[in-house]
Amino acid sequence: MPVSGSLLLYSGLILLTLGCLSMIRPLRMFRVRTRRRGAALAAVGLGISLVAAFLPAPEMRVSQHSSKLDSFMSVWEFDEHHVTRVAAPPERVYDAIHKVRADEITLFRLLTTIRRGGRRTRESVLNAPDEKPILEVATRSGFIWLADEAPREMVVGSVISAPAGIGIGKLTPDKFRRQLPPGITLATMNFIVTPDATGGSIVSTTTRVHANSLSARRRFAVYWRFIYPGSSFIRVMWLRAIRLRAMRE
Repeated sequence: MPVSGSLLLYSGLILLTLGCLSMIRPLRMFRVRTRRRGAALAAVGLGISLVAAFLPAPEMRVSQHSSKLDSFMSVWEFDEHHVTRVAAPPERVYDAIHKVRADEITLFRLLTTIRRGGRRTRESVLNAPDEKPILEVATRSGFIWLADEAPREMVVGSVISAPAGIGIGKLTPDKFRRQLPPGITLATMNFIVTPDATGGSIVSTTTRVHANSLSARRRFAVYWRFIYPGSSFIRVMWLRAIRLRAMRE
């Protein structure tokens, strides 16, 4: 669903852009020979983008708990999952996960700068200094540790948004298991390390987001489908950075 929703959204945006440009000067290389066709292309692109933005986000549930992540977020609407194999034992890989910095993750700084619209902000996971481990930065600026059980699994979580005037107080692991006021969107992310048959490790990371009201779900769906390609790339490169650090230490 995340891939198809994002693909549809970006396809619509590309058609909208080509159509708008063709309304100024027809792009004959794309077989748009008149401004009228450009306007029609723009209309089609806008329609596709709107459909993609407002596609429903189905609820997903854990059928059987098999990880700490499952116990903290057993219901969600948005997710992504990535896996890599590392030629290093679980203990070394788990240590590498804790130590990886922003400058070790390819294009992390560029993509997070784009994500925050180029604004200068306080230190956070979207504005992480190069000299500090990225998870250390995250858990001091909005995320909290939900689990850290070496060398198997670590889980972090955060509040993404909440309606004005509705506070949930200090964020604690227990609040990820409780029913919160409507309109709140929570995010979790884990890393799981399992040994393989060759003495190495299989490392996976899963991100889940739960918006606990229909309006919150609709708002986040647009944002998620827009950022998904960059978010997915970051996580793939994050796993690559973990692999490289674990293999050289």
